[in-house]
Amino acid sequence: MNDSPPLDRQAPSPEVADAAERAGFRLHHFEVFNWGTFHERVWRLHPGGDSILLTGDIGSGKSTLVDAITTLLVPAQKISYNKAAGADARERSLRTYVMGHYKSERGDSGMAARAVALRDHNSYSVLLGVFHNEGFDQTVTLAQVFWLKDARGQSERFYVVADSLLSIAEHFAGFGSDIGQLRKRLRAMPGVILHDTFPPYGADFRRRFGIAGEQAMDLFHQTVSMKSVGNLTDFVRDHMLEAFPVETRIAALIAHFDDLNRAHEAVLKAKLQIDQLTPLSDDCDRHQLLQQQVEQLRGCRDMLRTWFAHLKGELFEKRVDLLQAELDHLANRLVRLQQERRGQAQRRDEITHAIAANGGNRIEQIKADIVRLQDVKDERARQRCGPVRHQPPLDRGRPGQLHRPARRLPEPPDRSGRQPA
Repeated sequence: MNDSPPLDRQAPSPEVADAAERAGFRLHHFEVFNWGTFHERVWRLHPGGDSILLTGDIGSGKSTLVDAITTLLVPAQKISYNKAAGADARERSLRTYVMGHYKSERGDSGMAARAVALRDHNSYSVLLGVFHNEGFDQTVTLAQVFWLKDARGQSERFYVVADSLLSIAEHFAGFGSDIGQLRKRLRAMPGVILHDTFPPYGADFRRRFGIAGEQAMDLFHQTVSMKSVGNLTDFVRDHMLEAFPVETRIAALIAHFDDLNRAHEAVLKAKLQIDQLTPLSDDCDRHQLLQQQVEQLRGCRDMLRTWFAHLKGELFEKRVDLLQAELDHLANRLVRLQQERRGQAQRRDEITHAIAANGGNRIEQIKADIVRLQDVKDERARQRCGPVRHQPPLDRGRPGQLHRPARRLPEPPDRSGRQPA
């Protein structure tokens, strides 16, 4: 098996190294239309991402182009136009650039000078900058469109941010005199965003360029037209370092301390309330427990009648069982006694039969004679003794039964004719 030759590490090509060094968005080209004295056609500045030096005679338009780039990147309230030429801040304005003021002249009356403009309010102006990032092959186009609604009014504008290459001649022309038609055309294009004010426009392009805050754009505005630096320390402090709002921070700290103090007092108050409410909470829990116990005991009490009724029912069932057993026992005894009674009645009948058969009728006759003779005796005694006290009648009772002893009658003489003693 053949060994493959080792791979040598090669240095990156000059093209790749140059692209890495040029990473970041750089101004590729800049176009103006109807801006200042750049009139009636598109004027292009093509740095190609490199540094550029503008040279020319006085009044050739160097500051005009610098102000155009500044207008494209810096909000209007921060711009001082024609600062690169060291002119007065009131000499130029956005309206003078849009109208194309190029000189002042006096009328025949010799009155105050009047500015002479290249354009009227029926025209429009466009600033367009194309920024390219060679390291990531990205292109961003920024543009602003200006117009005047009337000759004496201030200029109106809208802002454009696109993720593609745009140009004034191709995309900002041929729409007639209605700016609304231009808006519609741009909105219909993919990757194009329109803004009516600078803050969202500035935030949009800073986000694409990777610029964290507005301080970098302020520094750009201060240095783009700077001719000399008097004190480097003051310049760095004023333009390169963020201003530290001491009074604001102190006020914020005091307010924060007040908030913390109020929060601490609120915490202490809450702790005190918790400490005061904890026994109440415990009492509420205990009351709830006792309430549950009361409800349980009430339920038990309400169930006592049912429980006792059930228990009484069981006792009654046992009593019924005992009484039924006793009833059965008495029934058996009754049957037995009835059998004995029938037996004794049968025996009585037999004895009665036996008595009758053995002279029992004579005994009854003797008893009847005794009663009759006693009556005769009593009658004779009354007749002999006269009236006597009434004696209660003898209780004869049933036949054959004497309750009072009768007087002994003389026994009849025996068969020999003698009287017994």
